[in-house]
Amino acid sequence: MISLYKHCLFLFVVIFSIACTHSGQGTRDEPTQDTTVASPAKKESNKTILFFGNSLTAGYGLDDPQEAFPALIQTKIDALNLPYKVVNAGLSGETSAGGNERIDWLLKNPVDIFVLELGANDGLRGVEPANTYQNLRSIVKKVTEKYPSCKLVLAGMLVPPNVGKQYYDEFQAIYPALAKDQNMHLIPFLLQDVAGVRNLNQSDGIHPTKEGQVKVAENVWKTIQPLLQP
Repeated sequence: MISLYKHCLFLFVVIFSIACTHSGQGTRDEPTQDTTVASPAKKESNKTILFFGNSLTAGYGLDDPQEAFPALIQTKIDALNLPYKVVNAGLSGETSAGGNERIDWLLKNPVDIFVLELGANDGLRGVEPANTYQNLRSIVKKVTEKYPSCKLVLAGMLVPPNVGKQYYDEFQAIYPALAKDQNMHLIPFLLQDVAGVRNLNQSDGIHPTKEGQVKVAENVWKTIQPLLQP
């Protein structure tokens, strides 16, 4: 816990400085890019894993979108010769409210496993945790109403303790509560062993490097792999 605290503290300092730099510009907290990418599978795929998130999912700042963790998950799937296609629907700067508006058109195609990675930008903006919870819940409800048999995965996030204990605790509680409420498989902290580690993050101190994405993929794979079995 002390190590994680230090990691969050380091991350907060960098995020705060960047937030100040961009404040007042009326934009999201990082340049917007939408990278809906599917890696080629070794065999014909008939099932879809949809990764729905922000810049962490999109692979912001990487030389190649195939270095982002969703594509690395596809590589692991291909190695096992499983019939799944990964779709990266990450959008840099996305908030839970924005995601709630964007999800509908992505559900035009069938989804077998849905991975939700949103909320970090809400925490950066100081959005009320209750609002973030409701937005995330609405996204999940839309998925399950359209595809009742879809398996659900939630990527947990943290905010730095410097935001205040009450906000920290309320934000942290969003993810286990939502996972329980909606019967989702929870990744406790998406950036475990990555957040605050200088050589695993880009110069902004926020977005994982190519090597950092490998670590993130490992965190995700622990939860995803059991869901891929027949």
